[in-house]
Amino acid sequence: MKKNDNMSRRTFLKMLGAGGAAAAVAACAGRKGSDAAADEYKNQVEPPIGQMTYRTNAATGDRVSLLGYGMMRLPMKEGSEEFDQELINRQVDYAIEHGLNYFDTSPVYCRGESERCTGIALKAQSRLPREKYYVATKLSNFAPDSQTPEGAKKMFHDSLRELQVDYIDYYLLHAVGGSMEEFNQRYVDNGIMDFLMQERQAGRIRNLGFSFHGRQDVFDELLALHDTYHWDFVQIELNWLDWNYADEINDTNVDASYLYAELQKLGIPAVIMEPLLGGRLAKLPQFVAAQLKQRQPEKSIASWAFRYAGTPEGVLTVLSGMTYTEHLQDNLLSYCPLVPLTQEEQQFLDHTIAHQMMEEDTIPCNACQYCMPCPYGIDIPAIFTHFNKMKIERSMPDDAGSPDYRRLRRNYLISLDRVVPRERQPDHCIKCGRCIHEKHCPQQIRIPEELERISNYLEQLRRSAEQY
Repeated sequence: MKKNDNMSRRTFLKMLGAGGAAAAVAACAGRKGSDAAADEYKNQVEPPIGQMTYRTNAATGDRVSLLGYGMMRLPMKEGSEEFDQELINRQVDYAIEHGLNYFDTSPVYCRGESERCTGIALKAQSRLPREKYYVATKLSNFAPDSQTPEGAKKMFHDSLRELQVDYIDYYLLHAVGGSMEEFNQRYVDNGIMDFLMQERQAGRIRNLGFSFHGRQDVFDELLALHDTYHWDFVQIELNWLDWNYADEINDTNVDASYLYAELQKLGIPAVIMEPLLGGRLAKLPQFVAAQLKQRQPEKSIASWAFRYAGTPEGVLTVLSGMTYTEHLQDNLLSYCPLVPLTQEEQQFLDHTIAHQMMEEDTIPCNACQYCMPCPYGIDIPAIFTHFNKMKIERSMPDDAGSPDYRRLRRNYLISLDRVVPRERQPDHCIKCGRCIHEKHCPQQIRIPEELERISNYLEQLRRSAEQY
């Protein structure tokens, strides 16, 4: 449906919530998350075996599970800097037992260890022969040395080695959409598109596509190249908020309704990322969550988002980064089998719920960790997550004349110190720009400016505290 044209531009919360944020940020940042992330799922039933919903890739005949495993938020050993390979193996095996057969990773996920962990986990189990599961990874050539012909080819061959496979089922140009100049620099002028098409012809790449974050004009130009490159699939961000409001969340983004419709015109399968917007659509404000729980009290909040993302028939698979077994179980319940949204339910999310969520004014961060590590130790995702959490809980100490101001100010400062050590807080940012110049923020956040804004706000709160 058409969005409210009279609505002023707002940004929506891109955070994971109290427990979910800590879990997801910690999973790939060197810390173990809190079990609070799994609280909602403790009493859920066991997902059934043999009930997974599949979608068929018409061009290849691939029978792909509607739930795909995003290997970007892997669990870590308690109190350790090491990823918990045994737990990863068990979760992958559990997923395969329940019919999941699509695994998505990247050379840059989880401090560069995701492909290795994924390869070990898939090699460790024997439920499926190689031709029955699908591995997706990316040419994540954001750094200049990986944009040379030698660097990009090395990244491709390293992926094969780390994943312990002879071919990659779904290979993506990672996070394109900022500009055609950037696309040409990363893939065309250096001859890499020719190389990738040769690898597809040789069978070492079975399907070639791209993941999109960016502007509509760039998306249109990329699709106009379909006759040249024959895109086998495209990965887009789709959820019940981005469907109509993506360009209001961030003015460089494109509504998912447009992206999906354009892919449908060309018969290109859509792979879905961010069905939960990094986990924030599973951790909604209480007044919003209550409306969903009233309709389906036995279902999780997250299940609404997964049903929404999986309902369009042109969707091949929906990716979810699942740190905890409880997350995996709950998502399997949503797709074993899928119960598509009714027209009334979809309108309820599109109009009532999405409209309410757009009233929030927050930083569009999804804790993807692409901006990390900061050379000065600043915990950028955790800072943004805390700010957004306080915003959406309406706990910001903004009105000095309010009777609750002192309590809210104290709570804000203490809670920030608990989740982000003082030496990693925003006042240590020197605006070196590495987080935006040498890294790639999919949401196009002006990170140094946002850190400065929060730093100034903190200074104001601390000075106010000294006056009492």
